[in-house]
Amino acid sequence: MKPIYPTPDKAGLTTSLTGLDAKGQPVTIPVVTERPLTIFLNRQEVVTAMTLGDQPEALAVGFLRNQNMLTADDEITAIDVDDELAVVVVRTARATDYEDKLQKKIRTSGCAQGTLYGDIMDQFDEVTLPKGPQVKASTLYQLSAAINAIPSLYLKAGAIHGCALATDETPLLYLEDIGRHNAVDKIAGHMFLQAISGADKIFYTTGRLTTEMVIKTVLMGIPILVSRSGFTEAGVSLARQAGLTLVGRMRGARFTVLSGAERIIFDDIREEVKQEKSSAQSAQLGGRER
Repeated sequence: MKPIYPTPDKAGLTTSLTGLDAKGQPVTIPVVTERPLTIFLNRQEVVTAMTLGDQPEALAVGFLRNQNMLTADDEITAIDVDDELAVVVVRTARATDYEDKLQKKIRTSGCAQGTLYGDIMDQFDEVTLPKGPQVKASTLYQLSAAINAIPSLYLKAGAIHGCALATDETPLLYLEDIGRHNAVDKIAGHMFLQAISGADKIFYTTGRLTTEMVIKTVLMGIPILVSRSGFTEAGVSLARQAGLTLVGRMRGARFTVLSGAERIIFDDIREEVKQEKSSAQSAQLGGRER
């Protein structure tokens, strides 16, 4: 599949605003957009999310899939987006009615406040993650380095979280949004629409490893979750319950595994760091020679 990465220069994702810097001098900076998007499933309004505004189809499908409102065998007959009304309607061949489910919701700890509905934990308890794959510690380092090298809206304007779906050290999907739950749902939407299996994949997030992140990763059938940020106790507890490999505080050659360490092959990351520094130095010397 063709990789899908951020498009930081796409029109409408940022607005230039003026202010003053630390010296009191005028400055103009790009600021990310934040807009509402109302998601419908057939005729039923489900939620209004505050989002970056890009990829509404993937966001809507992923949100509905992660709430178990779309099942694995559902046929999507159409996805209609009205930019003026800020509405996306996902239409399915199966008639749907989640009136009761929508009455029960959990507001999560995610920034911009994510929401989980109804019987989501019942579905979580039924998921069995694959025992594999195993991944080398050095591969996780390479993946982190590869993601950091991708042009992103975070580097341009900040105030953004990113999530990636990867095979070993290769990011297949890397998507951003103002809330990490939205970025996760965009990934889930692409996985559903393109029939991508999570069984042999790694999920990477810039956000904290909370219950929401663990639940959604497990529901996507992905056995390894990695973050450059830290953990919550409840998130670790759920990861251990599900058999999810949970890797946090991934910075350079350092990380911590609090669940599912059997999937990690602890080789020498320092050798990877040395090789990368050596390659960078060689490139710099080559540039000077030219």
